[in-house]
Amino acid sequence: MNWPLRVLMATVGSAGDIHPFLALGQALQARGHRVTLACPEPFGPLVAEAGLGFVVMGSSAQYEAVTREPDLWHPRKGFEVVWRHTRAGLRLLHEHVQALPAAEQPDVLVAHPLALPAADLCRALRPGLPIAGTWLAPVNLRTVHDPLMLGPLAVPRWVPLALRRWAWRRIDAGLLDPTTVPDINRERSLLGLPAVAHFVAHLQSVPDLSLLLFPPWFGPTQPDWPRPLAEGGFLLYDRPGSGALAPDLQEFLAAGTAPVVFTPGTGHRHAAAYFAAALQAVQALGRRAVFVTGHPEQLPAALPPTVIAPGYVSFRALLPWAAALVHHGGIGTTAEALRSGVPQLVLPFAHDQFDNARRVQALGVGDALPAANATSRRLQQRLGRLLRAPGAAAHRAEVAARLAAADPLPGLCEAIEALARRLKSPARAP
Repeated sequence: MNWPLRVLMATVGSAGDIHPFLALGQALQARGHRVTLACPEPFGPLVAEAGLGFVVMGSSAQYEAVTREPDLWHPRKGFEVVWRHTRAGLRLLHEHVQALPAAEQPDVLVAHPLALPAADLCRALRPGLPIAGTWLAPVNLRTVHDPLMLGPLAVPRWVPLALRRWAWRRIDAGLLDPTTVPDINRERSLLGLPAVAHFVAHLQSVPDLSLLLFPPWFGPTQPDWPRPLAEGGFLLYDRPGSGALAPDLQEFLAAGTAPVVFTPGTGHRHAAAYFAAALQAVQALGRRAVFVTGHPEQLPAALPPTVIAPGYVSFRALLPWAAALVHHGGIGTTAEALRSGVPQLVLPFAHDQFDNARRVQALGVGDALPAANATSRRLQQRLGRLLRAPGAAAHRAEVAARLAAADPLPGLCEAIEALARRLKSPARAP
């Protein structure tokens, strides 16, 4: 690269959305660039710990409000909840760029899918600003090709492309566009920009470059995805000290058989039924368990000695001790499970989780059961079957080795540098 870049990154969401940006930001800084991450306020200490600059994009109160809404985890209503609570925070991105002096303007903007409309406003304020869109999971990018999930519905391979396109148009007209397009066009009108007609089409048209933050063996590149794109892989971020476990958890793990680990996701505050079913299932199976949640109020009132709830714990350190992981199917947790080679039972609630669950099944490394159907009896049956399938261990180890063998960060950093070099930032060109 001819000159050090000022890289502004922007993301929303929970820890699974933040961690890939921390990994990418650290890699860019190691190459001599200056990186600032705009993200929700609760993750400020995590950003500082990673050594990156920090800009608030969404207050702690806004983040708290979205996690408190039960509909956040509804298959159909969840997206509206996310958009309604994050749109105000997204406005802060272009306001931040607008307030920067000319000498501090970013040379390239790297954006989460939901931050792309705000990134486009930044480019309107600073014409020529290169934008790289980051796609954390395959379902973030629209396609009519297989495998195709419409929320929890798996579309059979025999369904023709014309009918698939019709289904997407119905989803746009009935759900996505009414929720998002009026807000986007309101902001665009303030800057004199033309209105957009469709949310997804707008997202996929904004980036000058698309970065795939998952490996092609997990989500093969589709012919209708936007170009140019750079294939990458999972960006797994390990916090300082993440290799260590708390003493009480170490004692528990050493005191008996390998436990089953359960988590509904770091941002899930409405999983009381999930943990109640989990407790009944592991007791019926005669198994020990680790319940991972940052919100202990949703745990059963009294846990037996065979179950421990340590709060936050590093999956990198914990999963090698686990007999299986039962989780929600967030892309970050899915990637951690693939890295560890542990059997997975995915209980998807909403968002990208159904598609991730289907891909786990297709890889032969786990099973899936929609969270809405996860009674204690069904959970016991699926988990028991998963634990009795030792023949899959070699296959899981092969997938874990494939993940460990590839480092996607150098290629992604080079793609960002090449984007900035190709568009030649007028403020920073040497």
